[in-house]
Amino acid sequence: MSDDSGETSHSLWGGRFAAKPADLMRRINASIDVDRRLAAEDIAGSRAHAAMLAQTGVIEAADGAAIQEGLNRIEDEIQRGAFLFREELEDIHMNVEARLAELIGPAAGRLHTARSRNDQVALDFRLWTREACGRAAGGLRELQRALLRRAETEADTLMPGFTHLQPAQPVTFGHHLMAYVEMFGRDSGRFEDARSRMNECPLGAAALAGTAFPIDRSMTAKTLGFERPTANSLDSVSARDFALEALSAATICATHLSRLAEELVIWTSPAFGFVKLTDAFTTGSSIMPQKRNPDAAELIRAKVGRILGALTSLTVVMKGLPLAYGKDMQEDKAPTFEAFDDLELSVAAMTGMIDDLQPVRERMAAAAGDGFSTATDMADWLVRALGVPFREAHHLTGRAVARAEALNCGLADLSLAELQSIDSRFNADVYAVLSVAASAASRASYGGTAPSQVRAQIARWKEML
Repeated sequence: MSDDSGETSHSLWGGRFAAKPADLMRRINASIDVDRRLAAEDIAGSRAHAAMLAQTGVIEAADGAAIQEGLNRIEDEIQRGAFLFREELEDIHMNVEARLAELIGPAAGRLHTARSRNDQVALDFRLWTREACGRAAGGLRELQRALLRRAETEADTLMPGFTHLQPAQPVTFGHHLMAYVEMFGRDSGRFEDARSRMNECPLGAAALAGTAFPIDRSMTAKTLGFERPTANSLDSVSARDFALEALSAATICATHLSRLAEELVIWTSPAFGFVKLTDAFTTGSSIMPQKRNPDAAELIRAKVGRILGALTSLTVVMKGLPLAYGKDMQEDKAPTFEAFDDLELSVAAMTGMIDDLQPVRERMAAAAGDGFSTATDMADWLVRALGVPFREAHHLTGRAVARAEALNCGLADLSLAELQSIDSRFNADVYAVLSVAASAASRASYGGTAPSQVRAQIARWKEML
């Protein structure tokens, strides 16, 4: 997509080349199948550029008006599906400009004054990525709202909290879901940060050195919703870090989606049975009639590989390029488009699953006490009630766990005599802290799992969203 290679089969090229390129060259050089997605951005950039050229007197007002009318007709053709995209014209820029020439004649040739395809594609891609970041942040907010709705309903629902996928301490399902609200909130913030940082307009940098025409770059930047023009023409056409940053944010977000998807896969398995998904987000088996597979979650879990692959792909493309533009950069858009397509679909599917899932509360509550999950509560009680140093309390509780394990019972099922055989300071008050409900309710520190804290965090996020 640069001004550095081409053919003479149409009037958009200059007279440098006497012969057409080989057919294979044309095929490898063309990008229209990918960058046709930039049609709206390309037309928006051309409108802004034409208006600025007419305003500054670089082109005649009549030519500027003709260009605007022609661009309007092209936009309409594209929206109606009537526009013919031609591979021999290589890219979206040349396709639009060639059609403009057919519609308005020689005035179309004035549109490219004071710009290059290098700053043109930098602008189009930046506009697209900026909006993709905005869409991603918006989708995440919807996912957060779904999680908040579910967390509010399940603020008192007990479940096991895990470390190492082993029962650790009782938590509430609402608290568990709120952890993902926090993660996706940070993801949304990363997209907003990336969007803010890329909000500079490269149009007017031309091929690499700027232009001798008296253009007004601030005017085009404002028209296109940018905060300011980019400050260095070389950087303007050669930078793709805005896309790398967006893909980095997408990769981190995809890992969070993948973690939640993995939990849905685990929770819906018969071995856990914590939640159910309806027919809307599950599939069956071609051979096993009893199966209900959480395929939507599994596919979301897999998408992180494609999105990380896009980040890696563009990083490798960019890592050794000297300034300014290189044709290598034509390979920047396909992975970025695909990554954000995957991300937007995954976020929407996860939102649907959160709304769809049905908690099996009794199964969660029963599992919440597995693995002596209230052992820490016993140790904390020894510290609070008896003044035992925590390390000693930890040791005494460990002995109680070993005894309960030997008797194949829970901590709350140990008799007082059994406890006092471990340490005579135990008394009957200890049993008040050994239920899973009491354990969860006691974790009322800021950000803890106590239902009161969960509801406070839900209220905070409702206000933020």
